[in-house]
Amino acid sequence: MIGTLQRGFKQGLNLTWTLGKVIFPVTLLVTILRYTPILPWLIDLITPFMKWLGLSGEAAVPLVIGNLLNLYAGIGAIVSFDFTVKEVFIMAIMLSFSHNLIIESTIATKVGVKWWIVVGVRVALALFSAFIINLFWKGGNELANYGLISKGEQVPANWMEIALEGVQTALMGVLQLALIVIPLMIVMQFFRELGWMEKTSNWLAPFTKMLGMEKNASMTLAAGLTIGLAYGAGLMIQAVKEDGVSKKDMTLALIFLVSCHAVVEDTLVFIPLGIPVWPLLVIRVITAIVLTAAIAYVWNRSDAKRRETIHEHSYDTI
Repeated sequence: MIGTLQRGFKQGLNLTWTLGKVIFPVTLLVTILRYTPILPWLIDLITPFMKWLGLSGEAAVPLVIGNLLNLYAGIGAIVSFDFTVKEVFIMAIMLSFSHNLIIESTIATKVGVKWWIVVGVRVALALFSAFIINLFWKGGNELANYGLISKGEQVPANWMEIALEGVQTALMGVLQLALIVIPLMIVMQFFRELGWMEKTSNWLAPFTKMLGMEKNASMTLAAGLTIGLAYGAGLMIQAVKEDGVSKKDMTLALIFLVSCHAVVEDTLVFIPLGIPVWPLLVIRVITAIVLTAAIAYVWNRSDAKRRETIHEHSYDTI
């Protein structure tokens, strides 16, 4: 038991180091960018497109901040303005699909998936969902009630305070990562050595098969659904190394998870904004299932045709 604990702890430290080298500099950079002219420039750039999504120009602020940082930063920006229920719901859907793009997309490359696939899928889902909701939902024109969420935020007075805030935010991000990844790796080590991993994979096999993946990708899906894409990436990296998850299955798993990860947490955080959260959850889950299954179907058909072509060519040669 002590040996298993030590091996799991060591794996957790290694993964924390691997992911921390991404999270720390990116978080530091993005935090500092919030106080430079770059962020206002990005906001001004996308403001004219807001009306096509049923949003006012001010909605560009939480969307840019949420995509550069995380859901909490985006929500903090939302409560700084007076939006309608419809606008808040649209932004919640968009930020559920597309947030923390830089860090999560960079981490995706660690498991062999191109970053532009992750960014492209997430941004496309965010824009498409917003357009459809705005097209069909004619209600929600009353002002959203943000409950007890505070609108106040202390602004750093100088560049020294800005840099200090960036370092503190980055360090807290790495610490939070370690507090999640290390215990997770210890648990997963016990799962593997006690044979529970195989049992769990068998239990989740029908679901992974429906999505076009082998059963050894099941734990990757479970981790991403519960603890999120960035933190679940540690388990994904481990799955590639030890569980033999193929590049195809890992790509499909990431496509599913970029559409629907940390479903409980990412849904509950929007409750204080006074919007219906059940539709938010249902839309994310159904979108993830349909999108992943469709891509897997096309991918499998393409592989089957390729194998058939190679077989016919080999037969003709003989």
